[in-house]
Amino acid sequence: MNQPVTVLDHLVVVHLDIAIWTARKKLAATDLGGATLPPEDLASLGSKRICNPDDLRAFGTLKARAISLLDRNGIRFLNGWAIPKTRMDAISIELAAIRDEFIQAKEDFLQRYDQSVQEWIAQHPQWSGIIAGSTVSEDYVRSRIGFRWQMFQIQQPTQGTLHDDLDTEVSGLGSTLFDEVAKSAAEAWHRCYSGKTEITRKALSPLKGIYDKLMGLTFVEPRVAPVAELLHTAFASIPKRGAINGGILVMLQGLVSLLQNPQALLEHGQKILEGRVQTQDVLAALVLPDTADISDLPEAEEDVPQFDDAILAPVIESHGLW
Repeated sequence: MNQPVTVLDHLVVVHLDIAIWTARKKLAATDLGGATLPPEDLASLGSKRICNPDDLRAFGTLKARAISLLDRNGIRFLNGWAIPKTRMDAISIELAAIRDEFIQAKEDFLQRYDQSVQEWIAQHPQWSGIIAGSTVSEDYVRSRIGFRWQMFQIQQPTQGTLHDDLDTEVSGLGSTLFDEVAKSAAEAWHRCYSGKTEITRKALSPLKGIYDKLMGLTFVEPRVAPVAELLHTAFASIPKRGAINGGILVMLQGLVSLLQNPQALLEHGQKILEGRVQTQDVLAALVLPDTADISDLPEAEEDVPQFDDAILAPVIESHGLW
């Protein structure tokens, strides 16, 4: 059995299917009272809202939560997410909870749909005719709002073009994972680390999220495990309590900068795999690149607040691939 097939054996693909009614309809020329308009090959009319968009905001928020959940645990793959099998039970429970909130928000909105339209008309009395003449039924709105997901496993064709195409997609999972890590690290840098001389432990949360994602997907690429180990060693070097500053903060800032560079991550992961560099040496170099001394880093604590015990005793899953 070749490598991509084995990787697929440990992944479930999740496709998220969330529909949100936009409350928009195409603006017609008659809505503008006979105004002279340019020809259609030059310009086209936009759209009109028939109820307050704020009343639909909850659906976008819940959709974003579902996407964030899958992004934190999986890799974008085949118009969905490749999720490790070991996490699917927990993810299904969380998705179901978000879906239940979505359905409740849908029922709440539908109960006051007519009222929402009337309030919108009242806010725009000059255009009441345009709005009133464009409303749709409650049943129509109901059919345009929904929350579903599908889970399936991919089976590799034995030969042919489809086999080669899927091999290419699966072989790229590691690169996609490091690209997604880089994006998360960039967001963490701008939000928590850029220009800071002191941070609270709350700033560690984005790194914890990256670590959890890597730990769930160590089997997709050999160099993922060394990067996860790098984060684990960094966490173990952080004092148990108090603000984070000085050399430890500089080390974390260097680590976040490293995580933003997918190619550098691959190179460091390869060096650690081959034994050419130790994890602790990499972290020390992030503090003082030219004169690093690993003795400058504190010894690992027995516990790190706000992190699970598993962080201090990671089990790197390769499922026999590496």
